[in-house]
Amino acid sequence: MPDMKILLTLLFLLGCGAAFAHGDNHAGKATTTREQTAWGIAGQPKAVRRTIDIRMDDQMRFTPDRLQVRRGDTLRLRIHNSGQVLHELVIGTPAALAEHAALMQRFPNMEHDEPWMAHVPPGKTGELVWQFNRAGDFEFACLIAGHYQAGMRGRVTVKP
Repeated sequence: MPDMKILLTLLFLLGCGAAFAHGDNHAGKATTTREQTAWGIAGQPKAVRRTIDIRMDDQMRFTPDRLQVRRGDTLRLRIHNSGQVLHELVIGTPAALAEHAALMQRFPNMEHDEPWMAHVPPGKTGELVWQFNRAGDFEFACLIAGHYQAGMRGRVTVKP
């Protein structure tokens, strides 16, 4: 029945509302969806107190790949893709990211767009604003098929 779980998860993701293919129109997107997750909630731009620049490249790496924040911090993550292919930054729990990465392997053209992810075309810069209102250890990753499996991920430690 594992295939049924994957199918149900895929159907759920496809039916979640505003869905867009991975494409050039996602760099610097602004979203208004505010849904509490285990790793935080979409932040309000006016609440940003710190901006962190993150670079991603075709060596399947993020720089920096470790972030430390305090619970309650609202950050602007400015994400620059210095590579030649599309990359993305998705925040989540290790389990949620691993599950989503497996889905992306099976369905590489899956359409989705959530406030905890930014798709950034080559040479472009995107951003997301996120409030880390839950303490814990979380991750960020590129879930494009093969990128996560090649090690394109980092850690976020949210201190209480």
